[in-house]
Amino acid sequence: MKLITGLGNPGFRYKKTRHNIGFMVIDELKKQIDKQHILLKPTTYMNNSGKPIKSVIEKNKILIQDLIVIHDDVDIPFGEIKISKDSSSAGHNGVQSIINELKSQDFTRIRMGIGLEKKIKAGKIVLEKFTKQEKTQLKKIINNAVEIIKKELA
Repeated sequence: MKLITGLGNPGFRYKKTRHNIGFMVIDELKKQIDKQHILLKPTTYMNNSGKPIKSVIEKNKILIQDLIVIHDDVDIPFGEIKISKDSSSAGHNGVQSIINELKSQDFTRIRMGIGLEKKIKAGKIVLEKFTKQEKTQLKKIINNAVEIIKKELA
């Protein structure tokens, strides 16, 4: 059994922001994978994601290596997806919260590119909504992430 968690912020205000792309992938995963894995959308804010993830890991006796975290990455162009294993947070506060709580970075990360060509401060871009053009591509990008995760589960 694996724990697959998407990072995001709770509440309507953040629902369709770039920071919540992890939540969007989890919503699609719910429709496409069997129930043998745990899917989690922490209800804490992004920067406190580690506490609920640690709680679920301990409660279900899941190995840290069986954790998959899906999150936004401003350093990756919009639409690109990268997989990282056993790597640092690279400045992502939600991922750093997980590393701090688990005292390990030995988990898989699905890094969803949300970067823009124009340079905007990371704190501002993550709370923006996707552009009209990006929205037309978003479903395909989310489905690509789902396929990548399915391969990780195989």
